[in-house]
Amino acid sequence: MKTRLFTLTCTLLLALTVHAQEYSDTNDTDEALLPEGMQLYELDSLLNDWMTRNYLTNVENCLSTGVNPVFDHETYAQRLSRLPNVIAMPYNETVRKYIDRYCERLRPSISIMLGACNFYNPIFEEALESYQVPLELRNLPIIESALHPNAVSRAGAVGLWQFMIGTAKRYGLEVTSLIDERKDPVKASYAAAHMLKDLYEIFGDWTLAIAAYNCGPGNVSKAIRRSGGKKDFWEIYPYLPAETRGYVPAFIAANYVMSYYCDHNICPVGTNLPQATDTLLLKKNVRMEQIAATCDITIEELRALNPQYRTTLIPGDSHDCILRMPAEKINAFIDAGDSIYAKPAYTAAIRETVLTDEDSGKSGKSRSRRGRSSGRTVTVKKGDTLSDIARRNKISVSALKKANGLRGDMISIGQKLKVK
Repeated sequence: MKTRLFTLTCTLLLALTVHAQEYSDTNDTDEALLPEGMQLYELDSLLNDWMTRNYLTNVENCLSTGVNPVFDHETYAQRLSRLPNVIAMPYNETVRKYIDRYCERLRPSISIMLGACNFYNPIFEEALESYQVPLELRNLPIIESALHPNAVSRAGAVGLWQFMIGTAKRYGLEVTSLIDERKDPVKASYAAAHMLKDLYEIFGDWTLAIAAYNCGPGNVSKAIRRSGGKKDFWEIYPYLPAETRGYVPAFIAANYVMSYYCDHNICPVGTNLPQATDTLLLKKNVRMEQIAATCDITIEELRALNPQYRTTLIPGDSHDCILRMPAEKINAFIDAGDSIYAKPAYTAAIRETVLTDEDSGKSGKSRSRRGRSSGRTVTVKKGDTLSDIARRNKISVSALKKANGLRGDMISIGQKLKVK
């Protein structure tokens, strides 16, 4: 056991950039920074998520219901102490600042996330339970990604649990040009649970493990040394990177608001649970366009159910690939047999691309040879998503992102996008 723990410690201490961003070696006394998940992913991004648009209801009526009441310190402390948690949830002024932020400025987003929890919490809890780690860790993705499954941080961390590439691969997630399993809610949740258990084995304290999940075990170990060997989060607090100083208080605040939202007049949006899904194991290349045409399902739904695929190509030729579909569509896929693979998985290098000028309402065609484009643009309209625009202009979402320097899926009304 000691040998395994030593090896594990050495391995994880090398991972100094586990998540989100690189941290400066600072000991300033400025107010702790907000975790990135509380900054980047605004309401428009949450509302444009496919699951949100299809399964959450009465959004407009529930965004800002009522006024946030003010309670005394003793009330907050008692409420936190009553939570059925293993992880310590102390109350102090720092925690109060994050509670206030969730219950005031971010209350519309909390309404949406309360609804989205109905999709994701069963997945999170099953993964956490499998590694025998506290179930309250299901609230970590709230501060990591605001429950946005396609979230991308400034430093390139991806998905609900915000994995960097190196860490993702160490925990068995595949990241290639065609597949990014950091976006797969199920596989990423199991990887996160595994990582959190490993971090707890190193530090023996859940708040330190949570801090290490944010900034890396090396930074937490450094803070412990600089504090004179203290092993309590609040005692090493001044020596931690700025964002990590806010990370654990934000986690405590997230647990508070997801339990006591009614006391703060926050109304969760209504939820219609998604229809049952099932999976197929694919051993050949197939494009989602072919599946959509054969099984009467939209490309957008296929991509939402299979977020690990970076393009519409499912690369079954390279290794077995999982395809998730609504249960009632599975038989159509099976009945199609080999005909669903009949079309070539890759289009020709020389293709015809339809480019639409949405400003003028005119459209035209141009020949596109080996990826060259005319440089035409479209304007994002209300309700548009990247997949909508890509489909109308017969290009892939990845090509659209590359042409416009987009790292995530967030676009805004009126934005000009180059199309190829």
